[in-house]
Amino acid sequence: MSSKRESDLYGPVRDFLVAQGFAVQAEVNGCDIAAKRGDDLVVVELKRNLSLNLLAQAVQRQTITDSVYLAVPRPAGSLRRGPWRRAVGLVRRLCLGLLLVGEGDQPVEAVCHPVPYRPRRDRRRRRAILSEIRGRSGDYNLGGSGGQPVMTAYRERALAIALRLAEAGPCSPAQLRRLGCNRKTQSILYDNHYGWFDHIDRGLYALSPSGQQALRDNAAVVEAIQAAAADNDPEPGT
Repeated sequence: MSSKRESDLYGPVRDFLVAQGFAVQAEVNGCDIAAKRGDDLVVVELKRNLSLNLLAQAVQRQTITDSVYLAVPRPAGSLRRGPWRRAVGLVRRLCLGLLLVGEGDQPVEAVCHPVPYRPRRDRRRRRAILSEIRGRSGDYNLGGSGGQPVMTAYRERALAIALRLAEAGPCSPAQLRRLGCNRKTQSILYDNHYGWFDHIDRGLYALSPSGQQALRDNAAVVEAIQAAAADNDPEPGT
């Protein structure tokens, strides 16, 4: 933490904004600095260090204006390495500006400037989430329970294959698909991610002891798969 007080930052930041034609006022409706130039409104929050609380406060200020800066003392180390590099990256991702206040001929350095908050969506991940939701037959997981096995759409499909093998005995992928299993049945059998299947002959698979145990351990999901089959519905994600 810097030895500078928050009030020590005010003068240099005020002068920096005034030099750019802003009329500056301190302590305006909870904002450390509010500066106006024509129709432009800039809000600056002064803090002794860059913290989660400061970021949260600045994000709240974005409901007032897109032009929100954080002003903190200039760190001794480089901004290009370690925690400061990650911190500056986070500030940019939040569409905030960052001012570093120090000494010398350039007491205030603008590391980055705020931009209008328009988050860019990751369309590939969005499609993956929607596909995963469609592939699940129900909600069998407990949110926030880290470290526990998650009932994914892939796991459901593997259970559906295990159930068909338990009912019909050894089958080929084509036979399992005719019994209602997913179009990805062959790759699921080949990968055998959970160890539930035994490859007993060319193109022929049987249920392993661990697969039999998996059917017992996931009785609620197995019942949902059986109910869907009884209603002549396709297996989830087919």
